[in-house]
Amino acid sequence: MHYVIVGNGVAGVEAALKIRERYAPEEAKITVISEETDYFFSRTALMYAYMDLMTRKDLEPFERKVFDNLKIELVRGRAVDLDADAHTLKLEDGKTLNYTKLLLAVGAKPNIFGWDGIKDAKDGVVHFVSMQDLDACERLTPSTKSAVVVGGGLIGIELVECLKHHGVNVTFLIREPFYWPMALSSEEGAMVNGHMQAHGVDVRLEEELSKVKVDANGRVSGVETNKGNAIECQMLGICVGVHANKEWLNECKSTPELGRGIKVNRAFETSLPDVYAAGDCAEIVREDGSTFQETIWYSAKLHGQLAARSMMGDAVDYEKPLFYNSSKFFHIEYTTVGEVVNLAKGIRSLYRRHPKKEISQRIVYNEANQVIGFNMLGSRWNHNVLERWIHERRSIEWVRKNLAQAQFDVEFGRAKLEEFDEKEIVQ
Repeated sequence: MHYVIVGNGVAGVEAALKIRERYAPEEAKITVISEETDYFFSRTALMYAYMDLMTRKDLEPFERKVFDNLKIELVRGRAVDLDADAHTLKLEDGKTLNYTKLLLAVGAKPNIFGWDGIKDAKDGVVHFVSMQDLDACERLTPSTKSAVVVGGGLIGIELVECLKHHGVNVTFLIREPFYWPMALSSEEGAMVNGHMQAHGVDVRLEEELSKVKVDANGRVSGVETNKGNAIECQMLGICVGVHANKEWLNECKSTPELGRGIKVNRAFETSLPDVYAAGDCAEIVREDGSTFQETIWYSAKLHGQLAARSMMGDAVDYEKPLFYNSSKFFHIEYTTVGEVVNLAKGIRSLYRRHPKKEISQRIVYNEANQVIGFNMLGSRWNHNVLERWIHERRSIEWVRKNLAQAQFDVEFGRAKLEEFDEKEIVQ
């Protein structure tokens, strides 16, 4: 058996480890194809390397010899062709690999749109999702006095924080009326806006990039916005979401069914025999024909483990788990569990805001008074406890009374829960 995995991100590496966990090297050969780096790294920690708080080696969760010890072969290269009938994968350098089972864990690529002048920018435009993006940011930062970041999501605010850390003046263009409406309420978004402004970020709400200007060398020199404002800058961060890395498959001899991503069933099988997909590139098709994608680290990890089991012959029927994520907005901790956005009409939330500190809690509950989601900002929470309460269908009254059980902050750093102002929000 030869398992070939394209991509050494979290989905691909988890799949390789899961296969080796079951099969010894003499029973199964495992090859991982990586275009990006020699070693698996934690993509969610890129910002800490950019801010010099961690070395690049610190980003690697495993010892560098782990693949050698487990007899997992790493091949640096880029896949350019797939022949499902012949069970072969061709690399850019001309090398051809034969596979028994193939996993496409090729991740996602940053979105970039057709703004006026963007094609003239030969230097100064950056994204912030890959090791190559980190290289570009670090190269440009010393010669950058001002930067513009476009896109009001998690990657955007991380890039903004990194640039401010290095003393760069930053203008943050956010198309929506408050920061990150895909995940936050207007109250929460306003609190994060204020926090960024307190750190010296020029936050422009409902303002979009319309034109990119370059100097004689083709480096970004400024932008214009849809409100007619001109902003000088030497770096332009584009953080307007990602899309599945699937275009290259259209050029292959065998192309799996594609949609917004590489379409797979709930066993992570593509339309091609013995070809699977997992992680950010996978678009999972339910029995009723509806589809979904999950472009977060935690889901990609689970995808990789389950795709490996499916490749090894186990019965896998993936169910989308309860959503969970955590991060930070500068110094504001963020934990979210369950349903907190795109809520049906009539769904209510208990919104609690500390009168003096940047701490808020939003607890979402349904018509039966059962809690269905949490959005917690400014303090630390045990997501396992919050998740269990949702599964146990605890009432809003019970959760409010027992909320302290889920607090994760150090004992003397905890805000007193009885000091919060409260209000009810009805969708």
